[in-house]
Amino acid sequence: MPVVVIGAGPVGLAAAAHLAERDQEFLVLEAGGEVGAAVSEWGHVRLFSPWRYDTDAAARRLLEPTGWRLPDPEALPTGAELVRDYLAPLAQVPALAGRVRTGTRVVAVTRQGVDVTRTVGRAERPLLVRAVGPDGAVDDIAARAVIDASGTWGRSNPLGHSGLPAPGEEQAAARITGPLPDVLGRDRSRFAGRRTLVVGMGHSAANTLLALAELAKNEPGTRITWAVRGASVARLYGGGDADGLPARGALGTRLKAAVDNGEIDLVRGFTITGVATLNDEAAAVQVNGETPDGPRVLEADIVVAATGFRPDLDMLREVRVELDPATEAPVRLAPLIDPNFHSCGTVPPHGERD
Repeated sequence: MPVVVIGAGPVGLAAAAHLAERDQEFLVLEAGGEVGAAVSEWGHVRLFSPWRYDTDAAARRLLEPTGWRLPDPEALPTGAELVRDYLAPLAQVPALAGRVRTGTRVVAVTRQGVDVTRTVGRAERPLLVRAVGPDGAVDDIAARAVIDASGTWGRSNPLGHSGLPAPGEEQAAARITGPLPDVLGRDRSRFAGRRTLVVGMGHSAANTLLALAELAKNEPGTRITWAVRGASVARLYGGGDADGLPARGALGTRLKAAVDNGEIDLVRGFTITGVATLNDEAAAVQVNGETPDGPRVLEADIVVAATGFRPDLDMLREVRVELDPATEAPVRLAPLIDPNFHSCGTVPPHGERD
């Protein structure tokens, strides 16, 4: 029986490379139409980690006999370059080719013949992975182990507070976009000359805000509002030149400058309580919120929800996995990455044992 790897992104294909090196039978199942499908959706974004951090040693050992060479180790690839120059070639090496199925979505993982409530004899039963292929056909695959590398892309947190969508958020979906739209490329016409509200305080928000600020230099009428729940954005501004990844530090420095220069209107302490779609020409969306100074209304033509992500745990309901209730990460990993206590620069080294 194979080890089934869910997801053909950087982590999933790295896992496959390690399995191949150890002569283990494996199968990679990717929901998207190509490897690195999630990365391709933000392919216009440049990573702040250079190539030397973006590839796996086992993957490189499989690639190098094919004539592949690591790009400039200090260069910063875009998401599209990461797929084109690394993930796509990796999926084609002899050890992986034929073992990666794209367009195949895993909908459930269970123990063969028993449900989650059954304990006696459970450990002796193989895992069963149910997948739906491109043609809609259902395939039940027996597996001796499963590696969930499905990531979190595609399951964004809502705009509303308390982990719930704000009233009216679903009805206004046509005016709300997910994180990392291609503001300067594919999606330019959607943002040019319009008012955009960006909600969130992560690097997805920072990248989008800076792209909008660049757009505003050439497109009159482009206006940018940035709303965050917290009272401070210092964590996103980061450590500047002291950051271990210079490009990440520069991102925060540039964002701070754009806010200080008035290119971006920052609204702190804004908790969204409702969203309304307007027919008024003055604005397409009205976002209602509470602030320390009382209620406030923000109007925009489009809202970018850069509110973070959560994993899809529905497919794991029939297996017993130990996850931290707050972060939904493995229990040993959770305290190392908990955003209540860590930012990118303070996360300690960790690996597969965690």
